[in-house]
Amino acid sequence: MDNQEEVQFDQNEEIDQEFDKIDEQDIVLEKIDEFAKDIDFEKPEEAAKKSEMRRIPVPPHRLTPLRQSWEKIVTTVVENMKLQIRMNTKKKAVEIKSSEHTPETSAVQKTADFLKAFMLGFELNDAIALLRLDDLYIESFEVKDVKNLSGDNLSRAIGRITGEKGKTKFAIENASRTRIVVADKKIHILGSFSNIKCAREAICSLIMGSPPGKVYSQLKFIAKRYLEKF
Repeated sequence: MDNQEEVQFDQNEEIDQEFDKIDEQDIVLEKIDEFAKDIDFEKPEEAAKKSEMRRIPVPPHRLTPLRQSWEKIVTTVVENMKLQIRMNTKKKAVEIKSSEHTPETSAVQKTADFLKAFMLGFELNDAIALLRLDDLYIESFEVKDVKNLSGDNLSRAIGRITGEKGKTKFAIENASRTRIVVADKKIHILGSFSNIKCAREAICSLIMGSPPGKVYSQLKFIAKRYLEKF
């Protein structure tokens, strides 16, 4: 009986010695290798080649202008920005996608801003300026953000902003060097940061009830200051 216990003890001691020979680091590395088999490591070059896509919804009232300007829009996006573009008729949206020929990483964002500007109601040539200049932005706000108006008061405020045959709106645009779209209760301004601020102040004055004549005087002063500056 004693001999059997001694033999068993010797076998256990040999097993312990074998385990002591194995380095703990080898065990860890073996586990990592086993785990890494199922992981798809992506190279930086492959990640950079991934295409980026944007979808810009088309409002119902902009479908006709989009159809009329589609050829020029496609030419601008494909030739200048090197992007792919298509009209998704089911989702009523314009889809843009980068490709291996797209040189700039910001091309998709710039083109999305350009298309959004067109969908808001800006003229195509004005919207294209967003692709060519980096310091142009769009600011949007509603009449109620300035003053809570409704009914006839709201209609009169919008009438003061546009003026007869758009005279007031054109005056603000020319003086502040911006482009303005009045879409029902919403107002969109396209321009540089300082120019947008100038146009917004004039529009807010009209909403608050300032006479157009007073606003014209301020605009003339601003226009004169611009001429002296440049």
